[in-house]
Amino acid sequence: QVQLAESGGGLVQAGDPLRLSCAASGRTFSNYAMAWFRQAPGKEREFVVAISRSGGSTDASDSVKGRFTISRDNAKNTVYLQMNSLKPEDTAVYYCAASSYGYTARRVLQYEYWGQGTQVTVSS
Repeated sequence: QVQLAESGGGLVQAGDPLRLSCAASGRTFSNYAMAWFRQAPGKEREFVVAISRSGGSTDASDSVKGRFTISRDNAKNTVYLQMNSLKPEDTAVYYCAASSYGYTARRVLQYEYWGQGTQVTVSS
């Protein structure tokens, strides 16, 4: 089992930055690719960004590419999401997730472990 706990969400204005953190415990953190997903009200959960086990490779959805950056610190069992130039359409609950499939996994079902989520609200 891997337990994941997100933090850092909040209310910001359009154009502001925000950094989310996800602390992991349980099984060896570095065995898993990590990702951030988000879910807006009335919409399906969608892939945002992912990072490989070592942190050397990343993948990002087109909607956030160039604005959001994922990173990880395996010594601290933590993954981060740096969000810049936030837009109102980025408003959602953000979830971190762990996958044994690898960082190219973009489907919800490819991620075995999930956090509880943290709310990000971007006002215009």
